[in-house]
Amino acid sequence: MVLRYSATHKTAHNKVHRLDALDAYNQKLVKKIAVRGIAVKGLAGTNAYLYLQAIEISTKKPPEARVELEQKLASGQIKPVLRKLGKGDNLFDLSNGLDQYRGYVVSEIDATTDTLSFTNGVELFVGEAAGDVNEATLRRIQIREAIKAHFDKEQVLFPQGVKVLTLFFIDEVAKYRDYAAADEKGDYARVFEEEYQAHLNEVLDLDETPYVHYLKGIPVGKTHSGYFSIDKKSKRLVDPDMAARGENAGQSDDVDAYDLILKDKETLLSLPGPNDGPEAHAKKSVRFIFSHSALREGWDNPNVFVICALKHSDNTISRRQEVGRGLRLSVNQHGDRMDHPATVHDVNVLTVVASESYKDFVSALQKDISESLSARPRFANEEFFTGKVLQTAAGEVQVTPQVAKQIYKYLLKNDYTDDDDRVAAAYHEAKTTGTLAALPTELQPYAEQVFQLIDSVFSDKQLPQFDDDRRPKKNPLNDNFDKQEFKALWSRINRKAAYSVRFDSAELVGKAVTEMNQHLRVTPLQYTIQRGEQADITTHDDLKSGQGFVLKATETESNRQHSVHSAVKYDLVGKLAEGTQLTRRTVVDILKGLNVAVFAQFKTNPEHFIAEARRLINEQMATMVVEHLAYDPVEERYELDIFTAGQTKQDFSKSGAKLGRHIYDYVLTDSDTERKFVKQLDTASEVVVYAKLPRGFLIPTPVGDYNPDWAIAFKEGVVKHVYFVAETNGSMSSMELRKIEETKIACARKFFDQLNLKYAPENVKYDVVNSFDKLMELVK
Repeated sequence: MVLRYSATHKTAHNKVHRLDALDAYNQKLVKKIAVRGIAVKGLAGTNAYLYLQAIEISTKKPPEARVELEQKLASGQIKPVLRKLGKGDNLFDLSNGLDQYRGYVVSEIDATTDTLSFTNGVELFVGEAAGDVNEATLRRIQIREAIKAHFDKEQVLFPQGVKVLTLFFIDEVAKYRDYAAADEKGDYARVFEEEYQAHLNEVLDLDETPYVHYLKGIPVGKTHSGYFSIDKKSKRLVDPDMAARGENAGQSDDVDAYDLILKDKETLLSLPGPNDGPEAHAKKSVRFIFSHSALREGWDNPNVFVICALKHSDNTISRRQEVGRGLRLSVNQHGDRMDHPATVHDVNVLTVVASESYKDFVSALQKDISESLSARPRFANEEFFTGKVLQTAAGEVQVTPQVAKQIYKYLLKNDYTDDDDRVAAAYHEAKTTGTLAALPTELQPYAEQVFQLIDSVFSDKQLPQFDDDRRPKKNPLNDNFDKQEFKALWSRINRKAAYSVRFDSAELVGKAVTEMNQHLRVTPLQYTIQRGEQADITTHDDLKSGQGFVLKATETESNRQHSVHSAVKYDLVGKLAEGTQLTRRTVVDILKGLNVAVFAQFKTNPEHFIAEARRLINEQMATMVVEHLAYDPVEERYELDIFTAGQTKQDFSKSGAKLGRHIYDYVLTDSDTERKFVKQLDTASEVVVYAKLPRGFLIPTPVGDYNPDWAIAFKEGVVKHVYFVAETNGSMSSMELRKIEETKIACARKFFDQLNLKYAPENVKYDVVNSFDKLMELVK
């Protein structure tokens, strides 16, 4: 038997398991993707070269545009230079009188739309290059952007012990290692060192931090290296052989490069230390890697955070394959994976520096992903819904033809499907904003399961949305951060705590047995027999479209006696112990208490039995956890630098208007409920200062860490609760909250109750609110 494992099959083989790109992303098993595209546009009547790299903001001065333009030197030579521009700057003067820049006076710099406007009507968006842009200029821009993205990530992740790697794909070794040159450096190596040194000089102007000290210990020539095939005779790096046909067409088996990379894998993940010898220090100093553009699966170092393809587009290699070399979740210096659910996609963001516009690259990448999801159902019609099984807490509910018609009519009535019965964008938008139309009364008891079933139908709206990596910017703290009221609020909530759960195992066993005997129902394994015959008249088009045969009968059989996989031995006790974190002895006690008929279901479908048993036991544990949970605040606290260290950059175009009472000028919100809440909070006279709590601010609970939404300080004397921590939720109905969220919120209540009890009675009020009005009801 041959088993194939791949994320990017070119030939579709029979599948025994599917974890496709969409599942992996939604389950946070891979990095989030951001893109830095480069759009080249012409300027009518002029050859003025301009490249808008970024717009930077500060609380102390107006926005500035970081622009590359040409400048005439005293020698008469013309060379490109990077300048920061402010409103009113004249490019004719800054270029030392180059005629092509006459009329280029900065009229506006907009940080929310990332645009730079001139008085002559010319407008540039961040990432646009205008004028005379040849290939050499384009590659230099790409290398510069990759270096900038690398430094941006490194400044955030270095304190967390995560080493950042950048991978350059090139299509010719000579562009990196030129053996005809005296120093053997190719064009890309030279450009890299020039651009790296220029950006390094800016970073070294910052305060002396451990990160800056780290950078000073790495010579520019030692921080990049090439991984290519090696010629056996000359021992020089050479281009690899490429597969001309078959599943691996256009890719290389670059075995020598793999050997080098794999041999150095642990070293590449390590930061240089004071006890390293010269050779180890040199290898650990490598942060930028140049390799061949057509690498096959086999090297996907988890700490690749930037990928830059310095080559022409190659249709034989999909963007998904290139991007795949950097999608694994990163690890720190202890080898621990950085996969905490609250911060996994803050830490793990892969930036792709493309040689085309952001829009074109994202469109092509989403097309690649969409084509790889061919196994997913595409049509939300009655036929799809009929016969599906909804797994509910009360047992299984089969979707009858009548129920299927109700679901279909619900989608149709609310314009949640299009004319082809595909799920429309309106459905996903309403689900995201919490404005879905109510289900028919008969379906409401199974609302969560019905929506899960609808979500299983693929639509383009489900594809990952790739951020424009240039749009997010550092969101500097403003003067509100220094207010005494905020410091007082923070000092009351920043304590860390340990929890303990003390309950009798016998009590858990009894509750789990009762719940499982009542609700554990397993679907027997089924197989479907379809009988058909060739159509009386068949055309060539019928055969191509799969219409050459007519289905005459369908029979579904259930194997209730034995599992199809009965030859496979299952460690039932071990699997349940692993999935519930209980001892094997406790699991055995639960299984021994089950009715004979309930336990007999195990042999008809072991996998489903294990999954359902684990779910029901965990639900009982979650209920008991809250009843028997106790918090013990410890001396360790969250420091104020949690608001700055590792701060995720923000896309201000999604943040709304500039704020007056928040500790940042801008804040990203997750829903319509939050947007309305912020608008009222920021204009309320009773509020002194408030903050969206960073994702790193976590309260430990037995069902996972919990991150509250808001911390608010009110004016003393006008409300009864001056200090408030709020969780904003779109609905106050507990039926609409997932069980795990309910449990976390209940644990948070106990956490804040214990803080108040130990340090100051009624010190901080915590509650869940769905609007500003509800908040004011609680504090007035």
